[in-house]
Amino acid sequence: MISEEELAKLSFKGAPRIKAAPPGPKSQEILSYQKEHESSAVSYPKGMPMALRRGRGATLEDVDGNIYIDMFGGAGVMAVGHGHPVVLKAAHEQIDQITHTLDIPSPTRKNMVEVLRKLLPTELNRIFFGGPTGSDAVEQAIKLARYNTGRNSIIAFEGAYHGMTGISLALTCDSHHREGIGQLVPDVQFIPYPYTYRNPFGCPDEEADLQAAENLDRVLSDSHSGYLKPAAVILESVQGEGGTIIPTTRFMKRIREICNKHDVLMICDEIQAGLGRTGKMFAFEHFDIVPDIVTMSKALGGIGFPIAAIAYKDKLNTWPAGKSIGTFRGNMIAFAAGAAALNWMTENHIPERALELGKKAMVLLKKLESGSAIVGEARG
Repeated sequence: MISEEELAKLSFKGAPRIKAAPPGPKSQEILSYQKEHESSAVSYPKGMPMALRRGRGATLEDVDGNIYIDMFGGAGVMAVGHGHPVVLKAAHEQIDQITHTLDIPSPTRKNMVEVLRKLLPTELNRIFFGGPTGSDAVEQAIKLARYNTGRNSIIAFEGAYHGMTGISLALTCDSHHREGIGQLVPDVQFIPYPYTYRNPFGCPDEEADLQAAENLDRVLSDSHSGYLKPAAVILESVQGEGGTIIPTTRFMKRIREICNKHDVLMICDEIQAGLGRTGKMFAFEHFDIVPDIVTMSKALGGIGFPIAAIAYKDKLNTWPAGKSIGTFRGNMIAFAAGAAALNWMTENHIPERALELGKKAMVLLKKLESGSAIVGEARG
């Protein structure tokens, strides 16, 4: 495992360090320009008013010279931090060779597939690179499920976030993202998630997980439930935007059993929780299950290069050539950077380190929870 001293060298020294009260004058100028000329949909600067100049490791520097500890990581993108030298080297070398190949094979693409296949369960032995975003990965997963089953309906969970385009937005439960934009993709049905802090079932909290799972079995078994038999059930291995809600092992195992029972595909969305963040390379590994399809993006590109993929079981490999395509499915820089980052994470036991630090953080967060009148629950 890499030492703390070695990791510290990857970041700016002396963080955090404030030279000018944020937002400083230079940041204010750029923020004002953005507000005047970019879309009103821009969101993050409203809560984080700064203009950034550089990033190194777990630190950021704004245009006023302020240095921050980055607790956001580009919304889960920066698994190895900003400007990682190993990843930058791989990206620079690839830029000098070739940068875009669609789905024409290359040594770099082959290497990326090999890296992923080593990390994934052997059952998930097919890889597909579609568009460059997590939403694209979800779209491709649903298309694959529908094509293989001949069914259109999809079941998702309350609190879910799966993306902001087409099918992925229809699977995202928050009405804030959905309202005012017209008809979404039909045949998406939601069921309650086992969120024990705000238990929707009216049962003891320790039974909420089984209640949620058995509710899925009920709506699939009872023709009077109003639920059409779906092509797939999709869920985040750890629910992210819904509140970092971690399911129990027995819930995930039971969902797997129910999907098998009803001949419904199980899709695990690992776009935010996956690639080392939970102590294993994929969060579903904590629950001793193997889904039929897995979605990946965010950290897959190493240090922010856009890339998305799905992995799926061989029995689903029925698409004819060209059935599902995307212009940027051959982003060679992302392949090179992503493979370098994943290899570095594996060699330096970064998922194990995340698990160790997570346990220490939870001890501190639980103390904060118990001593606060406004903190309801610390989760992780």
